[in-house]
Amino acid sequence: MRQSLTRKITSTLGALLLVCGASFNAVAEKSYTKASADARKQTAKAAQAFKQIMSVPDKGIPKAVLDKAEAVAVCPDVIKAGILLVGGRGGRCVISRRIAGGWSAPAFFNLGGGSIGPQIGASSTDFVLLFMNEGALNGLLEDKFEIGGEVGVAAGPIGRTAAASTDAQLKAGILTYSRSKGAFIGAELKGVVINPDNNDNEGVYGVKANEVLSGKPIQRKGKPWLPQSVRIFPLTLARYSLR
Repeated sequence: MRQSLTRKITSTLGALLLVCGASFNAVAEKSYTKASADARKQTAKAAQAFKQIMSVPDKGIPKAVLDKAEAVAVCPDVIKAGILLVGGRGGRCVISRRIAGGWSAPAFFNLGGGSIGPQIGASSTDFVLLFMNEGALNGLLEDKFEIGGEVGVAAGPIGRTAAASTDAQLKAGILTYSRSKGAFIGAELKGVVINPDNNDNEGVYGVKANEVLSGKPIQRKGKPWLPQSVRIFPLTLARYSLR
């Protein structure tokens, strides 16, 4: 009798574990699918914004400057809104670092913060940030990175040549570019903070942003792995700069 009861309990517990396992796997698969779809959308949007900026040689990022960058961040459709002296902005960024023979898997970040200065109106802007050295890149890998904080920042030169670069540009850890889609007056990228969006990073890769941008290939089943959904961004960067 006791053995029969034990078998029934064991059988019931086994069935419950199977159901729970199946439910967990279904939730995990749904979460991965959502993250993958979101990543595909974000990387495609960032790649398109970068191509459009680079498509006009007289106003794009000089190749000589881009070739020196250790990482590139593209933040498309950043929303800015301002009333008199107070403004704010928010958006999402896709970032790849340079690796041997190309660019890394893109990591996902959130951009937010405010600015103080005379401004009025609202607009959507594409930002491109070039991280010019390892110090700037290491700052990015912290949990919270403020642009213009410990790392110097300057507006990047544009056009066919970098001959017009100033000392500030040459010494800056980060060079910034923007393309406005609407009327807006105010200071750019002051007090803006970039934070890793590790919901997306872990959802797509299973690791956090600092591991995605570590310079080492992401591994899956013991082999280097780059999801099809995000390849367009590093491939687009490689189209304009390889070294």
